[in-house]
Amino acid sequence: MKEVIYAGLNEARTVLDEFMRPETVSLIDEAATLISDALQSGRKIISCGNGGSLCDAAHFAEELTGRFRKNRKPYPALAINDPAYITCVGNDYSFEEIFSRYIEGAGEAGDVLLAISTSGHSKNVVKAAQAARTIGMKVVALTSVGSNQLSPLADIVLASPKTEFSDRVQEIHIKVIHLLIQSIEIKLGHH
Repeated sequence: MKEVIYAGLNEARTVLDEFMRPETVSLIDEAATLISDALQSGRKIISCGNGGSLCDAAHFAEELTGRFRKNRKPYPALAINDPAYITCVGNDYSFEEIFSRYIEGAGEAGDVLLAISTSGHSKNVVKAAQAARTIGMKVVALTSVGSNQLSPLADIVLASPKTEFSDRVQEIHIKVIHLLIQSIEIKLGHH
C-alpha cells in the first residue's frame, strides 16, 4: 500500500512540475486581475462545476465571502450549489440548464463566471459559459489541456496538464483557486 501512496505523491509532483511554467503563472495573474477589477467595480463572481468541481467552486466562493488568510471585507461571490434550486431546474427543465438558468437570472454584465470542468466537456458548465458571454460577463475556465468545448468560451483558460484520472487535475485546480484568492486579496489591498 505504501508504494501506491508514494506513486500517487510522485505523480502529483510530476503534474505540478509540468504545470509550473511562466505562461501558466502569467495566466493565473491575469485571471486574478480580471476578478479583482470586477470586484473593484462593484461586480460579483459566480462559480460552478459538477461533483468535486462544485466543491471547488464552493470553496472559491466561501473563501472570497468569508476569509482566506487574514480578516478583510467580504467580496460578493456565489457558487451555484443550492440543492433545491438545482433539483428544481433539473426536474422542470434539464440537468444541462442547472447553471445557465442561474446565470440568466442572477448574472449581470461585468460579473465574472469561474467555470470549472476537469474535461471541459461538461454540458451544463459549457451552457453556463455561453449564457455568461451572452449577458456580457467575463469567463475564467478552470479545465485541463487539450481541445474541449469550454475553453473557446473563456476570456482566460487555466488548464491543468491532462491526466488519466480527474483527481490529479482537481489537485491542480485547488492550487490555482488558492493562488487566485491570495492574488485577489493582494490586488485589492487586503494582505
